[in-house]
Amino acid sequence: MTFDLEILAQSVSQNGTTMRIVIADFKGSSPRETGTAMLVWSTGQSGTIGGGALEFNAIAKARAMLDHPQTTNVQTIALGPNIGQCCGGSVTLVFECFTAQTLPAKHTPYTRAINSNAATPLWVSRAQKTSRNASAPAQLSYKDGWLSEAIDTPKHPVWIYGAGHVGRALVGALDGLPFAITWVDTAPDRFPNGTTKNADRLIARDPSHAVKHAPAEASHFILTYSHAFDLALCHAILSQEFSALGLIGSATKRARFSTKLRALGHSDAQISRINCPIGDPGLGKQPKAIAVGVVAALLTSRASNPARKEVAQ
Repeated sequence: MTFDLEILAQSVSQNGTTMRIVIADFKGSSPRETGTAMLVWSTGQSGTIGGGALEFNAIAKARAMLDHPQTTNVQTIALGPNIGQCCGGSVTLVFECFTAQTLPAKHTPYTRAINSNAATPLWVSRAQKTSRNASAPAQLSYKDGWLSEAIDTPKHPVWIYGAGHVGRALVGALDGLPFAITWVDTAPDRFPNGTTKNADRLIARDPSHAVKHAPAEASHFILTYSHAFDLALCHAILSQEFSALGLIGSATKRARFSTKLRALGHSDAQISRINCPIGDPGLGKQPKAIAVGVVAALLTSRASNPARKEVAQ
C-alpha cells in the first residue's frame, strides 16, 4: 500500500481540512494490512481500515481532531480487550491532519516525525537512499516515532476498448485501485451518462487508431460490439509494444482470430500473447463476474511482481 497523494489532494480541494488515518503497524491479527488508509472530513469519509468498531472509533477520533489545532496522533488499540473485537491482535493507527498548505510534495518516500523530537534516525536515511535506487516502491516503515511511506507510485495503465456492459463493469470494478484507465469507444453516447472519475474517455470512430497513443507498458482489454473492431484492435496492439492483451470471446473466436492474424503477418508467438476469453470462466459469463476475474488477475500479478509488467486475464 502506498500514500495516495492524488486522492488526498482531491479531498482537501473538495472537502477542506482532511484527516488521514493509516494502519502503521499491527501485531497478531489485524482487519487490514499496514499502509491501509482512509480519509475523514467534517461531512464525510472515504476508504476503509476495516474492523467495524475499530473504524467507527477511529472516525470519531478523527472528527474530534478536526475541531482542534492538533495535527497528528498515534493510537495503539488492543482489538479484543479495548474494543471487544474477536481479532486477537493490536493495531497502531496514525492520524494526520492535512490542508492545502500541508500536503506533502511529490517525492518518495514521504518520511516524517509523528511522535518524535529526535534527529532523523539512521534507518530513515537508509530507506530514502534504497528507495531512490529501487525499481519497486518502498514498504511502509514505522519505528522510533517516524513514519515512512512510498508516495505517488505510478499507476499501471489499462486501456479498455468498449463501453458496453462488460466495459462498464470493468471500469467500475477498477475504481479505487492503482490503475490509470483510458476508456475508448466510437461515440460519446456509447458511454454512461455523467463523468467517470477513474477513467479518461477517448472517442475514436475507429478504436484501432487510438492504440498508437497507448504506452508500451499498458494492459489492453478489447470488449467492443464489433468483431471487425476487435480484430483491427488485436492487429494494432500486436504491432507495437504492450504489456498484456485480453480479448472478450470464446475459444472459437480465438481460433478464428488466430488464423486471420497469421494472415496479417503476426507470428504464433505474438498471437499466443492474446488471452481469450478474459476473466475466470469458473466465475460465470455475467459482466460483473468477468470484471471480477480480470481485476483479480491484475491485482495478483501486481502484488507478486510490483516492478514487473502485469498479465491480462
